[in-house]
Amino acid sequence: MKNLIKPLLSVLALSLSMPAQAALKVFACEPEWAALTQELGGDRVSVFSATTALQDPHYIEARPSLIARVRNADLVVCTGAELEAGWLPLLLRSSGNPRVQPGTPGFFTAAEHVTLLDVPVKLDRALGDIHAAGNPHLHTDPRNIARVARALAQRLAVLDPDGAAHFETRYRDFHKRWTQTIARWGHEAASLKGVAVVSQHQGGWTYLIHWLGLSEVAVLEPKPGVPASAAHLAQVLARLKSQPAKMVLRAAYQDGKPSEWLAQQTGVRAVVLPYTVGGSERATDLFGLFDDTITRLLEASR
Repeated sequence: MKNLIKPLLSVLALSLSMPAQAALKVFACEPEWAALTQELGGDRVSVFSATTALQDPHYIEARPSLIARVRNADLVVCTGAELEAGWLPLLLRSSGNPRVQPGTPGFFTAAEHVTLLDVPVKLDRALGDIHAAGNPHLHTDPRNIARVARALAQRLAVLDPDGAAHFETRYRDFHKRWTQTIARWGHEAASLKGVAVVSQHQGGWTYLIHWLGLSEVAVLEPKPGVPASAAHLAQVLARLKSQPAKMVLRAAYQDGKPSEWLAQQTGVRAVVLPYTVGGSERATDLFGLFDDTITRLLEASR
């Protein structure tokens, strides 16, 4: 017996001295992808979000702190479709991290795994801040998040093969809960079909509108990223006389002045939607994000 105890103690000591499986370091460009990665990865991932719900993801400063995060990352998860074109390439170059460069397993973009809307017929700077690949605001349709989740879980397994079963289990659990909740949201939001809305940002709510069957009758921006002129706003007011809207929509990170101005001029309700995780008190995760979005839309439609 004594002869057995000594080897067992040695094995135990060795196992205790071995480091635990290090969590994958994930740099997420936006809160929605940070939240999704956490859902799928659990304790096998350590996730950092480069932006918050109160920041416009088009315009982020490539700060040294962000470069340091990318330098140490095992995986970069972003929207793609040129949403981060103004800052992500600089972060990747400056980081010097070969593991997360485009074309490697450590670089993942959601846009590659869904069908993008608003793909431009031609590219012309005169048309405003358009994206060559299509509209990047894809996460405002929860069905797209379901599509991205499958691909992201597979990518996590590629980077951490020992955790493949863990990621698959968590994906299956998330997928079941997510699809059930999408069905509930669709039922709750049935009355929103055909409801006329105005968007503050050109293309900002395209996927949400497509999912819920809303009717976008006007946009406060004449072109994507271009502030409205007095002439354009006059056209919007004229259109709303013949096609009244119930509400004007903006994201939590956007300046509320244009929407509030329209509300004062027409009486339509100015609605602030969370847009992403963290955009409101209820939007603490992906489920809360859409719960709150549906609630706010229903309240404004009454």
